[in-house]
Amino acid sequence: MKVLLHTSLGDIVLRLYDETPLHRDNFAKLVKEKYYDGTLFHRVIKNFMIQGGDPDSKGAPKEKQLGVGGPDYTIEAEIKEGLYHKRGALAAARQGDEVNPERRSSGSQFYIVWGDIYKDEQLKQLEKQMQQQFVQQKFNHLALQHKEEIMQLRRERNHEGLMALQDRLIEEAERSKKEAVLTEEQKNLYRSVGGTPFLDGQYTVFGEVESGLEVVEKIQQAATDQSDRPNENIELTMSIIEI
Repeated sequence: MKVLLHTSLGDIVLRLYDETPLHRDNFAKLVKEKYYDGTLFHRVIKNFMIQGGDPDSKGAPKEKQLGVGGPDYTIEAEIKEGLYHKRGALAAARQGDEVNPERRSSGSQFYIVWGDIYKDEQLKQLEKQMQQQFVQQKFNHLALQHKEEIMQLRRERNHEGLMALQDRLIEEAERSKKEAVLTEEQKNLYRSVGGTPFLDGQYTVFGEVESGLEVVEKIQQAATDQSDRPNENIELTMSIIEI
C-alpha cells in the first residue's frame, strides 16, 4: 500500500509494510478518514527525524505544547527483525518504557528517519552505548517484575537478601548484552544509507519513503523553536494512491 504525503515543501510517497499489518491498516484507516489533513510536522530535529500525526496540531498557536495528542487507543508493537531505522524509514512514536513497557505505539503519531551515515569506529562506539543502555533497561524491567519481593525484603530489613537479589538481576541483565549487537546487515545499512540504529528494537518501523527523500531532507533542516517545532508551520495532507 502506498500513501501520498503532501506538504508545503513537496510530496513524499510512503510505502507501508505488509509485515506490520496492525500499523499498516490503522495508518491507512486514518488517512482515508482525513485524520491527518491539516496537521503539522510538530517536532523536527536536524540529522535525526521529523515527527507528525498529532491532531492537536491543527491550527495550533505557536505557544501550544504539542506531542501528546492522538486517538483513544494504542497499537500493539510490531517490532520485526529486518525492519530497521534506515534513512527514510516510517515508524510509530510511543510513550517511554517507564510507562509503556510493552512498547505499544501511538494511535496516530509517526516519524520519518533522517539520521547519520556512520563510520566503522562510530558503529563500534554506538554498539557499546546501546549495550549499556540495553542492560540498564533490562535491569529496570526485571526490578519491576520483582517489585513485591523487593518491597517485602525492605520491610524485613533483609539487606543480605536485597543484595543477593540485586546481584542476580544484574547478572541476568548482563547476559542480555548480546541482544544489543548490530548485525552485519545493520552495519552495512548504516554505513551506506544512514539512519538511527540506536532506535532499532525500540520502536515499530512500518514503512519507508519510496520517493521524496529530498523533501524529508528539507523538512529536517527547518529552523525550530526550543520545543523542536518548526518556526514556519509545515502542514500536511495524505491520500491513498495504491492499495
